[in-house]
Amino acid sequence: MKAMILAAGFGTRLRPFTENIPKPLFTIAQKPLLDITIRNLQQAGCEAIIINTHHLHEKIESYILSQNYSIPVYIRHESSILGTGGAIKNVENFWDSTPFIVINSDIVTDIDFREVYNFHLKGGSLATLVVHDYYEFNKLRIDKNNFIIGFDDIKTDEDEGKDNAKRLAFTGIHVLNSEITNFIPVGKFSSIIDVYAKLEQHNKKIKAFVAKNLYWRDIGTLDSYRKTVIEKMALTAFKKIGYDFSLKKITHTKLKGDGSDRKWYRFFADSHSLIMSDHGINTSGTRSEVCSFVKIGHHLYKKGIPVPEIYLYDTISGIVFLEDLGDNNLQLLVHRDGTPENIVLWYKSIIDLLIKMSFKGAEGFDPLWTFQSADYNIQLILEKECRYFVDAFLNGYSGLNYLYENFLDDFIHLAEKAVTSDIAGFMHRDFQSRNIMEKKGNFYFIDFQGGRKGPIQYDLASLLIDPYVNLPCTVQSELVEYCITSLSSFINVNRDNFLSCYRHCTITRNLQMLGAFGYLGRVKGKKFFEQYIPAAIKTLRYNLKELGEDVFPVLNAAIKNRSLGDKL
Repeated sequence: MKAMILAAGFGTRLRPFTENIPKPLFTIAQKPLLDITIRNLQQAGCEAIIINTHHLHEKIESYILSQNYSIPVYIRHESSILGTGGAIKNVENFWDSTPFIVINSDIVTDIDFREVYNFHLKGGSLATLVVHDYYEFNKLRIDKNNFIIGFDDIKTDEDEGKDNAKRLAFTGIHVLNSEITNFIPVGKFSSIIDVYAKLEQHNKKIKAFVAKNLYWRDIGTLDSYRKTVIEKMALTAFKKIGYDFSLKKITHTKLKGDGSDRKWYRFFADSHSLIMSDHGINTSGTRSEVCSFVKIGHHLYKKGIPVPEIYLYDTISGIVFLEDLGDNNLQLLVHRDGTPENIVLWYKSIIDLLIKMSFKGAEGFDPLWTFQSADYNIQLILEKECRYFVDAFLNGYSGLNYLYENFLDDFIHLAEKAVTSDIAGFMHRDFQSRNIMEKKGNFYFIDFQGGRKGPIQYDLASLLIDPYVNLPCTVQSELVEYCITSLSSFINVNRDNFLSCYRHCTITRNLQMLGAFGYLGRVKGKKFFEQYIPAAIKTLRYNLKELGEDVFPVLNAAIKNRSLGDKL
């Protein structure tokens, strides 16, 4: 038994994503569709496979050469697309006297190819098409003896009554006798369906293999690709946590989002649950948020840092299934159950974990895992925090008209001080109460995809000046001292140097927060974040005053602008 996989299409319905990756190399749980099909054919006893290519053919060729299949897999490039019939004719010298299988490269199915092949051997027809009931694509007319009597897609009044005909959908899987090539023109574009239609008109019967309870998906559109990935990965992810069941038992609900564009869902199977994060499709080949999320998440988990376990992921579709930590974050915990004593105890526990994350997370950390910058550096501070503050908050949100260049002396001095630290390790970069979950008395960290090397003082500042909780200044000071004392049991800490870096990190983090709140409120329409702007402005003014009002004169003047008064 030999087989052909049709992979020469342009992937038009999946543009612009197929401009970088051909559709057959789109993945499900990191496995290309092409690989899934090849291995299914191999398991069914296929002896050799040929693949036709056209669009981005070199990427398919490179992928096949990188694999080590147990059977020969050949490539036949088409300089001009020949159609399904022309493609079969173009590899005529590949076929022998036995029937062969042809399958589209953009389908996902659990069909038993050997069963279909054996059915064809007994059927006595030139071709056997696998069909099933799929309303959207029910275009073939099948008679009571399961022969195909019509290939048109136009319904008529006599469709359902004539010869007890029924309409079913073609799956893109067929088994053909080698003599079928005699009916296909040489060197011309040709549709195999047109060939079948002509054969039927000349009373050469085409058999239908009517599949029951078939899993089949066409991933030719973005929506169908995404749904297929989620269906297949959800089942596998639940199996990974020891729960096996049919797909029909899985349900899900959408969760409320936060500042990012990612979408979050909770999947249920009886009493079991998983979280799914949808980062969006990415075929650019560059560093992406989902890649950073997965690689950094795996790294932290292996180091014993309390982060959710990632069970399954796919970086092209952007789908990730991970451990469900519930809905109780630190912000909710503080506002619901927080007494002054409890709050201090919780925060001290979190600071202990932060210290562990900083040191252990830095061990073996690969800078290539990051998707923005490898470390927390002066250029990042200037562009992603200082300029962001001016453009998104002062000008964009508050309607002022400041020039970034006028702040440059202040900002360069601030950035230099913020990266001057004796204690640099793994930095979370968004270490605030909404990214710290509580489950059964334990704390966990989420949203670590922005992680990189950097000073622990930045994460400490993110935690303590967090406007979602708005800790009193006295509590913040107590917790800073606790962090210094705890660190001193591991390493020598220069208190003055630590505090200098911390105080400047409170400013850079504060600028980033206000920029984000302004952008999310004005551009993204997420008005929820605007309620935290007054607290963030007050904190910024307080910390600038603590450093000395003459240290950053231009920034001090801007933050005292009367036009910001209505934000308080």
